[in-house]
Amino acid sequence: MKRSIFGRFWPNATAVVLFIGFVFPVYWMFATAFKPTGDIISDNPVWFPTDVTFGHFKKAIAADHFWTLVRNSLTVTILSVLLSLVIALFASFALARMRFKGRRGFLIVFMIAQMAPWEVMVIAIYMLVRDNDMLDSLIPLTVFYMMMVLPFTILTLRGYVAAVPKELEESAMVDGCTRPQAFVKVIFPLLAPGLMATSLFGFITAWNEFPLVLILNKSVESQTLPLWISQFRTAFGDDWGATMAASSLFAVPILILFVFLQRKAVSGLTAGAVKG
Repeated sequence: MKRSIFGRFWPNATAVVLFIGFVFPVYWMFATAFKPTGDIISDNPVWFPTDVTFGHFKKAIAADHFWTLVRNSLTVTILSVLLSLVIALFASFALARMRFKGRRGFLIVFMIAQMAPWEVMVIAIYMLVRDNDMLDSLIPLTVFYMMMVLPFTILTLRGYVAAVPKELEESAMVDGCTRPQAFVKVIFPLLAPGLMATSLFGFITAWNEFPLVLILNKSVESQTLPLWISQFRTAFGDDWGATMAASSLFAVPILILFVFLQRKAVSGLTAGAVKG
């Protein structure tokens, strides 16, 4: 009986400790953003702000080029995710349904690409972009962000396509559908959890990416929010309230997307990992 109680207690206790460890920094960031400056610099920490202020958020939003950077971040993130999904849909279907020479090696290459750290290729990417006279442009960022998330997207969606019985596709073709029509009408609707999981992963990866934009985009008008966050501390000195407000604004899109997609995303990751 004691062993049974202990067996139920320690996993829950571990989960609570991990939850507090992960959630508390996020809570402290948002709480600090709403605190008056006096509470922030006080020697006695204010755990629950009572005097709420929105002045820090107004200061962050009023910063130079804020809305331009928001537009740039949304543009490169959304475009890179959409491009990776479109390419991955066709590639995953080919890998799951077709048999061709070099298929296994193709998969191994994608797995290696997924494991390779992009930071070691920054210099080569810079030289490539510079030689094509595309520095300070959003196009290289979009292309390379798409390439970052493409291997994971293909490998995950391949598991979903492979899990769909071939008989469903063949039945649709017997009923008069072409192979592309069978893919759109039969396979594509069953890929929704995988699409959500890979979309969330791609959005977080592209939204948070820092080294490439630091190297490729020097003009402020062509930069994105991660670089703005890194420079916000320098621009506003010791104004921790404004700094935390800027960080909160940066985190809001990811939190909103995660809240809407988290169930499908988690099931998509697990299902795509074991099927196919």
